[in-house]
Amino acid sequence: MVILDYGSGNLRSAERAVARAGAETEVTADPHAALEADGLVVPGVGAFSACMSGLLGVHGHRIIGKRLAGGRPVLGICVGMQILFSRGVEHGEETEGTGEWPGTVERLHADVLPHMGWNTVRAPADSQLFAGIDAGERFYFVHSYAARKWELDSGLAGQQPRVTWANHGEDFVAAVENGPLWATQFHPEKSGDAGAQLLRNWLGTL
Repeated sequence: MVILDYGSGNLRSAERAVARAGAETEVTADPHAALEADGLVVPGVGAFSACMSGLLGVHGHRIIGKRLAGGRPVLGICVGMQILFSRGVEHGEETEGTGEWPGTVERLHADVLPHMGWNTVRAPADSQLFAGIDAGERFYFVHSYAARKWELDSGLAGQQPRVTWANHGEDFVAAVENGPLWATQFHPEKSGDAGAQLLRNWLGTL
């Protein structure tokens, strides 16, 4: 299991959480290791543009694309999920994302930002990511930007995408299961027992 090191923070907490969930982990930017690993975790904190700059610097967009082309699992977390969309708009600045999914990451319409703390989510009944997790469980969010719409009808590997939603001022995409590409807007590594179960669910698919 590789945690992709592209200069974004939160690497060690993601590494510890995945290790506690039962996987041997390595934090690296080495392309060969990232391509060959059973699973690749792409964490991210901070600004969309800064994360994309760091990702491009280690050719992470190519690594993600090659893995998905071969059906190899990728898990994006927080801004590591946001950069999977076509573009991000922050403070009037538009930045191109990896384009794995169509859509724009933009500022939430909410009275209080950032959205910081615990919140519930609405997962599809057939979700594998949230299997065994009670509907009322809460997950830990820290963000002001999100994908406010889901624009992809057909998914990777011919599978219909499963989209999980949350609400802070308005609905936004909280998680996605799309063939080998899964992602969460919240931080499973900071979400206690529910987050640990979610990571175990992902590892169980590898």
